[in-house]
Amino acid sequence: MAHETGDEGAYRERPSRLAGAVVWTRTATGAPGDDRPVLPDGCMDLLWTEGRLFVAGPDTRAYVPGATEPGARYVGIRFHPGTAPAFLGVPAHELRDRRVALADLWGAAAARRLTDRVDGAPDPTAALEALAMRRAADAGPPDPFLAEVVRSLDAGRSVAGTAAALGVNTRLLHRRALPAFGYGPKTLARVLRLQRALALARNGLPYADTAARAGFADQAHLARDVRELTGRSLTGLLGGP
Repeated sequence: MAHETGDEGAYRERPSRLAGAVVWTRTATGAPGDDRPVLPDGCMDLLWTEGRLFVAGPDTRAYVPGATEPGARYVGIRFHPGTAPAFLGVPAHELRDRRVALADLWGAAAARRLTDRVDGAPDPTAALEALAMRRAADAGPPDPFLAEVVRSLDAGRSVAGTAAALGVNTRLLHRRALPAFGYGPKTLARVLRLQRALALARNGLPYADTAARAGFADQAHLARDVRELTGRSLTGLLGGP
């Protein structure tokens, strides 16, 4: 899932060796568009920049990063939806729409030790990925129930249909979703639908066809959801006038 809409020359990502995760890097350029928003995608990230480790919680709206010095480098591990809370040891809803220092979650001593390790590594990207893999191994395998929630909603199934397929009622599904994803299944479904639409539109599909294929009622519905979740028009997000 794409999480960043910044300058393609400054941002790179690849699949992680940690199942379902993505490793990404971004270097601040100071160029116009360098502060483009990070869009909701149902994910949480562990991030490093020199001297600092922090966590990006699940977003319900676009996050616009503050100005950074040109050349500042960021590395992140983006976890598959629903998997980060076990890794971090904190419910997702406690981090919703927040950026939190790792020291606030794991303690100052542990965070400083890990930050120093990544700071001093010849390859901070590899060091951060290795840290994530070690911690994830201690957390155990992902919950298959949560993985199925994501698969079902991302396939366009309704919340009620997803609950029925999993053999639970919608109230229980909401209770399970909140600590795992940071919000209920209805919001998760909207966020995943947004990401489907963006992927289709970026590939050049007309907006009306994008709306139909992504699961919106019509193009107007697509436009409203994009505006509500990102604060921008679809054309604006895609780099148009």
